Amino acid sequence: MSQTPSNSQIKRALEASPETNIENEAPEAPMPSNYLILTIFACFCPAYPVNIVAFVFSIMALNSYNDGDIEGSRRLGRNALYVAIASIIIGLLVIATYCVVHFTTHTV
Repeated sequence: MSQTPSNSQIKRALEASPETNIENEAPEAPMPSNYLILTIFACFCPAYPVNIVAFVFSIMALNSYNDGDIEGSRRLGRNALYVAIASIIIGLLVIATYCVVHFTTHTV
């Protein structure tokens, strides 16, 4: 029959295990911006396919960070920023075009 290990042997084994050795762990990198608030704001602009793509990029950046891919999260966040800015500009152009057409056509 096998003998059960003593408490000191168990403690020594747990202290030597890599899971309990936190000195070797690198500090966690700060979370890159995913521009979620900006993309939610962009969803109110009338450029619907574009602003939904920006929102999806933002959510993908958040999920990528949660999976541990810092560089991928940074890249997707930057894409979300560019697409959200494009969505806001397109939305403002659509609103301006609508206003110009609405107020310049003269109906009798």
